[in-house]
Amino acid sequence: MIRREYSGKEVRKKKRITYKGAPIRLSADFSTETLQARREWSHIFKALKDKNLQPRILYPARISFRYEGEIK
Repeated sequence: MIRREYSGKEVRKKKRITYKGAPIRLSADFSTETLQARREWSHIFKALKDKNLQPRILYPARISFRYEGEIK
């Protein structure tokens, strides 16, 4: 497995992220269970945001990407 450390700032600034000189694209790939859980909590998060709170979901995440035709 190839791991790449990157900061959220790099992604937000739309900088190109590379591995060994080759550009890579990052994308979210959530399971249907994760997406359903996010939908179920959305009204709660909206209420918290309306009160100027900063809610967030912490969950394990994996990163995968295609490099030289293979998903890593």
